[in-house]
Amino acid sequence: MGDLGNSTVDFHPKKPGMDKGGHEGDFGVTVEELCSLMELRGPEALQKIQENYTDTETLCHRLKTSPADGLSDNPADLEKRRQVFGMNFIPPKKPKTFLQLVWEALQDVTLIILEIAAIISLGLSFYQPPGGDTEACGNVSAGAEEEGEAEAGWIEGAAILLSVLCVVLVTAFNDWSKEKQFRGLQSRIEQEQRFAVVRNGTVIQIPVAEMVVGDIAQIKYGDLLPADGVLIQGNDLKIDESSLTGESDHVRKSIAKDPMLLSGTHVMEGSGKMLVTAVGVNSQTGIIFTLLGAGEVEEEKKDCKKEANSNSSTQFPSVEAKDHNIINGKQDGTLENNQNKAKKQDEAVAMEMQPLKSAEGGEVEEKEKKKSSVAKKEKSVLQGKLTKLAVQIGKAGLVMSAITVIILMLYFVIETFVIQGVVWLTECTPIYVQYFVKFFIIGVTVLVVAVPEGLPLAVTISLAYSVKKMMKDNNLVRHLDACETMGNATAICSDKTGTLTTNRMTVVQIYIGDQLFRNIPRPDQINPKTLELITSAISVNCAYTSKIIAADKEGGLPKQVGNKTECALLGLVLDLKQEYQAVREQIPEEKLYKVYTFNSVRKSMSTVIQMPDGSFRLYSKGASEILLTKCSFVLGRDGEARAFRPRDKDEMVKKVIEPMACEGLRTICIAYREFPADPMPDWDNETDIVSNLICITVVGIEDPVRAEVPEAIRKCQRAGITVRMVTGDNINTARAIAAKCGIIHPGDDFLCMDGKEFNRRIRNEKGEIEQERIDKIWPKLRVLARSSPTDKHTLVKGIIDSTIVEQRQVVAVTGDGTNDGPALKKADVGFAMGIAGTDVAKEASDIILTDDNFSSIVKAVMWGRNVYDSISKFLQFQLTVNVVAVIVAFTGACITQDSPLKAVQMLWVNLIMDTFASLALATEPPTESLLLRKPYGRNNPLISTTMMKNILGHAVYQLIIIFTLLFVGERIFDIDSGRNAPLHSPPSEHYTIIFNTFVLMQLFNEINARKIHGERNVFDGIFSNPIFCSIVLGTFAIQIVIVQFGGKPFSCSPLNVEQWLWCLFVGMGELVWGQVIASVPTHQLKCLKEAGHGSAPDMIMDEDLAEDEEEIDHAERELRRGQILWFRGLNRIQTQMEVVSTFKRSGSFQGAARRRSSVLSQLHDVTNNSTPSHVVLSTANATGAPGSFVL
Repeated sequence: MGDLGNSTVDFHPKKPGMDKGGHEGDFGVTVEELCSLMELRGPEALQKIQENYTDTETLCHRLKTSPADGLSDNPADLEKRRQVFGMNFIPPKKPKTFLQLVWEALQDVTLIILEIAAIISLGLSFYQPPGGDTEACGNVSAGAEEEGEAEAGWIEGAAILLSVLCVVLVTAFNDWSKEKQFRGLQSRIEQEQRFAVVRNGTVIQIPVAEMVVGDIAQIKYGDLLPADGVLIQGNDLKIDESSLTGESDHVRKSIAKDPMLLSGTHVMEGSGKMLVTAVGVNSQTGIIFTLLGAGEVEEEKKDCKKEANSNSSTQFPSVEAKDHNIINGKQDGTLENNQNKAKKQDEAVAMEMQPLKSAEGGEVEEKEKKKSSVAKKEKSVLQGKLTKLAVQIGKAGLVMSAITVIILMLYFVIETFVIQGVVWLTECTPIYVQYFVKFFIIGVTVLVVAVPEGLPLAVTISLAYSVKKMMKDNNLVRHLDACETMGNATAICSDKTGTLTTNRMTVVQIYIGDQLFRNIPRPDQINPKTLELITSAISVNCAYTSKIIAADKEGGLPKQVGNKTECALLGLVLDLKQEYQAVREQIPEEKLYKVYTFNSVRKSMSTVIQMPDGSFRLYSKGASEILLTKCSFVLGRDGEARAFRPRDKDEMVKKVIEPMACEGLRTICIAYREFPADPMPDWDNETDIVSNLICITVVGIEDPVRAEVPEAIRKCQRAGITVRMVTGDNINTARAIAAKCGIIHPGDDFLCMDGKEFNRRIRNEKGEIEQERIDKIWPKLRVLARSSPTDKHTLVKGIIDSTIVEQRQVVAVTGDGTNDGPALKKADVGFAMGIAGTDVAKEASDIILTDDNFSSIVKAVMWGRNVYDSISKFLQFQLTVNVVAVIVAFTGACITQDSPLKAVQMLWVNLIMDTFASLALATEPPTESLLLRKPYGRNNPLISTTMMKNILGHAVYQLIIIFTLLFVGERIFDIDSGRNAPLHSPPSEHYTIIFNTFVLMQLFNEINARKIHGERNVFDGIFSNPIFCSIVLGTFAIQIVIVQFGGKPFSCSPLNVEQWLWCLFVGMGELVWGQVIASVPTHQLKCLKEAGHGSAPDMIMDEDLAEDEEEIDHAERELRRGQILWFRGLNRIQTQMEVVSTFKRSGSFQGAARRRSSVLSQLHDVTNNSTPSHVVLSTANATGAPGSFVL
């Protein structure tokens, strides 16, 4: 990507020690120099460093920092660096102002139609036909002049405009508060992002936003680099730069060949130290963000000047866009001339930027591009069902409202001009038009009530409320839909270490010098030579970032920092009364000759040091059964090496390793090997180097099961969720821990296997994975041991793609390592560990477990099910109101030429239904009883038969009451009839009673709607939800005000106490009627249909996917024609969520890097098209063809 520095600086080499007068803030180097340095790669970068600074030490010196001790913690110095070189922070996009949100809410089509109708009505109400001769217009206007009512004709139009304003303000306020909430969440995520830097010679963790140029940062496997820098010390370092270059191969970094490290890239292997040279907007990521306009909302208009071949594909925003696959390979044309030749290789930079335009219009044209380049992730369970249901409801509402308008107009025309034989006079036109406008308003009102615009609001409120509460349950939700998907989970694939166990490891058994000690031996029980070897092997061959710190309080356990397995080994050194720190001081990290860092393929770590006599020694540690195969000798009791024959190995496995593993211990072997100085070994030939080792010891490390895990797993199993353990540990260790946790029970029919056996069973003769073979294994599989990340991904994909069970499985996966990325992305819900997890794992996940505890996953299941239930409760309530209101308005209009419920009253009902009910029903807290039922599954309907029975049952009751009141109400209450009233007649008591009864029935039905599974006690736990109580009471209070004082605008006439009591009595009848409905057995009502089914079973073939997209696109095209107004609301909220997701990842510099790299997180498909600058990326978890996942 073009560098801003290039266009402003013409750099001339300076030799060290030259006049520094031109430099900023008396540092020996300027921002521009550093920016242009970070532009370069490989040999060119080295040449530039040599030309300008001689070496990296001089660069450190110029930046006034020490490679060993880092910066001093002097606040003045740090502040000065921030002023000169900038802060490590990329400004987020400005949030939308309240007025912008109001404007967006006004775009709703139904509201626009109502506004137009109201304005026409308003205009016509002021028109009086000339000469006062209204008789000629027939009796249509009779009564209009009584009591000066004609002057009040404007009130209805004004009232509609006012209520539209209310709806708009409420919607805008909801959006605004939601955005605010996510900004808060974002800042919390940011505070938790920390990075290790050296200050005053000690390693400390600081928030990434506090990093400054000149800091010495410690980097290790799994880190996401938060700033640009130059490597000053490295061990076997490999970086995934795909997020910047699009190249998926890992780049090897070393001081001698390529020391340039860039922000936003992932450390895939190794460790090292880097000198921070560029932060925030000056770093490579920052420059790209500046070009793409991270801080400007108007940027969309500016970046039209894209290169012809650059690809911008925007995914249709949706609540579940788990990876937000929105990729802009944009290049700013104006900067092209200044491109540096070394940067030509990175011509297209894939960036994830969220569109800030509303979903309605701007993205239609990009649909086609999207289809060609981004594989579409399927909708989340709930959303798929909601979309389908909304399409059905919307169509029905549209048809009903159209019929209503047509019937009203026809009736009026026939009655006036045919039966009464009135001639159409020009001066009467406005009066007739007024009638037509009134009919049109009634039609629109029917549509407003029929279409559940409150649904997206309910979904959002429910999800946002849950996300906020889940924070307290140690679940940090990164993608909103994950919360709801979790409620449908049918399988959880969990790691063992740290999730099921405490991740506080200690060595409890040791085999050394031909003896097995069941407790840690005294130093005098071990040969001194062996003791010295084991101390050196552990001290040197553990990452120097792993260490043990004294306990904070007296009698507490020492604190383990870094890799927990290594901490257990360091603890062993201390237990043997030896000092590992002394060895490390003697051999500092810089003096390590070669390091083969741990990765999932090696399952071991080896370090080479040069001895004082010039010879070399290699220390190795790793999984015992793997490392023992590489040992040819073993140390005896006398400390001397003797031959270690295959027979001896088998005996050791049987007598030492298996018994340890069966007790649930993790076994680690420690070995070493000597190399002569001459001839120099070929260090790159790892297979030869790590062989013919001498085994020193085998240790058994205990990692106790967390106390709360067995109970949590029991809850999962009772809730219909299968828990599987996927671990890199030995099969016996895994089986023992699984039994302790309750994943497997003696006598059950289950499978435990290791990765080798798993691969043998699922692959055919050609070595290809076959779904049918996986299908034979996964239903019974409970433990997969010694598994590689690829095995984990294969298992997750196999379970998800399986068709042998009728319900498509919904899989949750936990992971902490960098290599868990693909599996976390593939899963429906990926959980990353907040404490032990690497940045890469967190990036690929949907929910971060802040306490790394399995029992928090159970909480997530509970919240997920609660979201689903909340939406169902809301739907049950909403649809009852919809059915009744539409039928009443429709039949009333057809029989009495006027809707019993007026437009303004309908809007009030809509407000109760939508905003208030969604608030009341979506904030119900979860209960343990949610875990007593099986998951709903993908294909189960959103509206079950029980709910359908409730909806129709209550609708019948309400319709009977309302029609009784409509046609015989005036006789019951002995009042004037409100039917067939002239155009501007005053409000009647008759229609006020109907309106009041209708609203009160809804209020009491809201209490019924709290239960959706046919429970009898609808008041159960009602006081644990204060929001619900206050909304019901508040609505009732407002209703009293509207009826008694609403007058003309609300078409209400005040009622007396007796009438009020009757309305209340009929309303409370809803509760009694609810009990009657609950007594009717659902299974006998075979005529009832469920609604809102999930999508058909997932087809995985490409053609089907294309068809599926076609179908969805077709639906969307229909919606865009205005057939479905509901969808606009949902779209807008989805867009907001997309924007919010952007906020979630753009607040700090590392956040910015995260936002971009989440698209490409680690292992992804890269398709390079014919032109090098046209890079199309699709993420691993997009639902592609079975073989489309490239590893």
